[in-house]
Amino acid sequence: MKRIIVLLGLALILSACSKPVPATPTVPPTVTVTVAPPTLNAPVSSAPAFTTLRMTDAANGWAITDNGVVRTNDGGMTWHDVTPSSVTKLGFGTTYYFLDSNHGWVVSGDPSNPSGGTLYRTQDGGATWQSNVVDFSFGNLAFVSASNGWMMASLGVAVGSNAVAIFQTTDGGQTWKQAYINDPTQPNAASTLPLGGLKDGITPVDMKNAWVGGVVYTPGEVYLYQTQDGGQTWKLQSVPIPSGYDQAQFETVGPQFLTAQDAFMPVHISTQNGVMMAIYYSHDGGMNWALTPTMIPSGGSMNFVSANDGFVWNGSEFYVTHDGAKTWTTVSPGISFGDNFAGMDFVSTEIGFVLTNDVTGTRVLYKTTDGGATWTVIGK
Repeated sequence: MKRIIVLLGLALILSACSKPVPATPTVPPTVTVTVAPPTLNAPVSSAPAFTTLRMTDAANGWAITDNGVVRTNDGGMTWHDVTPSSVTKLGFGTTYYFLDSNHGWVVSGDPSNPSGGTLYRTQDGGATWQSNVVDFSFGNLAFVSASNGWMMASLGVAVGSNAVAIFQTTDGGQTWKQAYINDPTQPNAASTLPLGGLKDGITPVDMKNAWVGGVVYTPGEVYLYQTQDGGQTWKLQSVPIPSGYDQAQFETVGPQFLTAQDAFMPVHISTQNGVMMAIYYSHDGGMNWALTPTMIPSGGSMNFVSANDGFVWNGSEFYVTHDGAKTWTTVSPGISFGDNFAGMDFVSTEIGFVLTNDVTGTRVLYKTTDGGATWTVIGK
């Protein structure tokens, strides 16, 4: 009887094994589709003489040239002239801000009125521009949205001092309201953002909160002022000084915010032994600042592309972090930018741009797609 059961079980197993095996489904091959960038209805600018560069993403970017404004939508390979029709000269020192691939603002100064100018604004990538006269020309322009923006206008620089007026707009730049002025020769001048000290930049995060960075020729003081009431009053923020540097001179352009809470701030420290860069961080919306562990020798430009990933150029190589400035590695660019280095703009951990300007005035735009290890000349 046991033999019959065993044979019956074996027959069942063999019967099961003899059933047809389902065919493996065929997976269609992956097809890569290359999408051409949208056409820019503007003439191509051949070898533009860049003075400043602002890439809003890997494909789209803006630049100021000697003669106007140019745009790219193919990663910097081609540049199109989108200069407002009445502008004939811009160049170095132009006040501008580009929020994204559509929205941009450019101020053209009035030679007959140093405290006034014309603001040009576009909402369609430079295809059309609107303009209006404004009570400022040179300074720092910053927008937090297509409608809301700040302007810190320079009213003059003397030895160790810098008079400024701060304006706000809530209608995209059509109208501006003065929120603050510290020029003692003007009505309603205030002093919470002191006349003393050179102001290097303004960083707003909304229409209430903003920071002004700069330098004051007093040892051991980081010049960082914050407003929480739309620029009407300012307060010096406490920033810890690195040990052993209490007699050094500190300068900052102010913070760079990556999220509403996360920000990094480069501070250049000058001593008789040279310049070091200290990088501070805040994870509470800029209310408090702490020092990161590494001091970068001869640190210059700083770019963070996320709350973890950032780049610093120190004159010969890139310092790169992927853990929020806790640790850094170095990347040699494979090309000697040297003293010709005029600025950088990374848009991701892989893609970045460097602008150079040599003693002859020749300006070249380079691009990397491997995080700074290799560079290619583009935009010619």
